[in-house]
Formats: sequence, structure tokens, C-alpha cells
Amino acid sequence: ADPTPAKTHDRKTKKASNNNMQGPSPVAELVDVSRIYRMGDTEVRALDKVSCTFHGGEYWAIMGSSGSGKSTMLNLLGCIDRPTHGDYWVGGQSVSSLNDDELSELRGQHIGFIFQSFNLIQQLNVLENILVPRFYLDEPGDEAEEKAVELAKRVGLGDRIHHRPRELSGGQQQRVFLARALAQESDIYFMDEPFAGVDAATETAIVAILQELREKGKTLLIVHHDLPTAKQYFDSLLLLNMRVVAYGPTESVFKYDLLQSTYGGRLTILSEVAEAVAKKAN
Repeated sequence: ADPTPAKTHDRKTKKASNNNMQGPSPVAELVDVSRIYRMGDTEVRALDKVSCTFHGGEYWAIMGSSGSGKSTMLNLLGCIDRPTHGDYWVGGQSVSSLNDDELSELRGQHIGFIFQSFNLIQQLNVLENILVPRFYLDEPGDEAEEKAVELAKRVGLGDRIHHRPRELSGGQQQRVFLARALAQESDIYFMDEPFAGVDAATETAIVAILQELREKGKTLLIVHHDLPTAKQYFDSLLLLNMRVVAYGPTESVFKYDLLQSTYGGRLTILSEVAEAVAKKAN
């Protein structure tokens, strides 16, 4: 049998059914959010009327072709940027109602980041970099340092705590940043391609700690590019093309027709996945 024909989702948001999306209040929610950049007389619409909801303990991949708005969405979710239109709620607060100081406090209390660029402070050693989030939480120094040492050990850097970033490999720097994000003890974590370009040891450390965060009820939203591994790592998937085309359980969203209607073959890897699905269907 042939795969299900592609359907058009041009101006509609399709949300796959998911029982665990009902019940408790969301930790983050975008409501009809648009982000428009203006360059002289030119208007660039990076996101257009996006609405989606995320709850505690969910593990999301945000996927889309280049220019689909993934990075813009991550910046909005992480309170680095603000919507042009619509509203964003996180930690029970509307971001639009907060001033810059209140927004910084919200990020410190609720949000953790793991970026592709490690954003480590070059003048600080591994231990001091891990401790950075604790400086803003008024935690006693000895207690904070003890936790930081333990985090360094958990990411395989227990013997590198006095090294500065320039003395570490790229994978080791990624692990320092991961430990620093964990030190913040956030409710929701945003990550930009955490598996991109890392060595096997770093990938193993990342997967183990992400699993631990899930077990603690933390929410994880990760920009991810690799379709074949999406089903392996994530139980929820959001397909973005300036608008949310589909989101829900990975098994429900990861279908030939939805992928085709979202990307229209613009991703090279998509054609490979489509062929594999077609062969399996036959």
C-alpha cells in the first residue's frame, strides 16, 4: 500500500492528540505569538501566530527546515526576546507584563539554557563556571561549591575543576555548560542542538543527565535537526514552519504525510526518510 497522501496544513495548526497534555497547568505556553523583524521598509515575519503548550516532565524536539523560526522560538521561550504580538506565559506569569529586571529574575528562577556556543566565562575555571548560577540565588558558598564539585564529577570532569575553558576540548566545554545549567535547578530547559558535533563521551553524558532531568519532572525543549534520531530521543515533537504545523507525541507526528506537508522536500534528509517510509508501507 502507498503511504498516506500529503495533506495541506498551510494556515492551520494541527495538534496530535496526547492525553498527558491535559490536566496540570503548563510550565510554558505561547498564545497566538508572532515575531516580526523590521529592516528599514522590509518586514520579516519569523514566527506567525504560534500557539503551543508545554507541561512538566515533557521532552520535546523542535524541528524545521532552515528559516522555519526554530531559533526565534527558542529565544522567545527563553525570554531572551519578546513577541511582537501575542502572549507568552512561563512560571504562571505573562512575559509581556514584566520589565527587564523582572524578566531577568524569571529567567534565573525558572529557565536553564544549553547552547551550541558554550558561553563559558574564559577567566573562570570549571568549578567557578558551574557556580555562576548559584551566585544569584544567595546559596551558602560551601554548600554551593559542594554541589558544583558533584556536578563536575557527574559530567566526567572531576579531575578538571581547576582548568579554564581554553584548556578543555570542545566536548569538555559542552559538559561544563551542561553542569552549569543543572546547577541552576530550573523548571524548564531550552537547548540548541546539544548533540551537534560532540564526542561519544559527551553525548553519553548529555543523554544520561537529560534522562535524570525528565525523571525529576523538568521540561526539556530542544532544537534538533536529525529526523532519524528524533524517535530515539524524544517522546514529543513540534514541527515548525513559521507556524506550528503539528505537535504532539512523536509517534503520532512522525508520519510521512505530516513531514511532507511541513517541509515539501526542502530537507535533504526528508527524502531519505520518505523513501524509507514508502518502502516499509509497501
